[in-house]
Amino acid sequence: MATSGEQNPGAPVAGKNSFTEALAKTRIEEAGYTDASGLKRDDQGVGRAMGSKDGKHANVPLDFQGNITTAQ
Repeated sequence: MATSGEQNPGAPVAGKNSFTEALAKTRIEEAGYTDASGLKRDDQGVGRAMGSKDGKHANVPLDFQGNITTAQ
């Protein structure tokens, strides 16, 4: 999990994601997104939710390291 505050430049990173839905939502909200919903894991293990930030609605990927990036 990314805990140092530094983002992995290769994020989102594929891998087995062990975040629960509640933990993933909390992590996304801590990154400044609101209204996080619809969390699903893709075939690479990356969690993807919809959320809003700075007035814009976006796809929000969360990888197994805890990296949150803009949609890719």
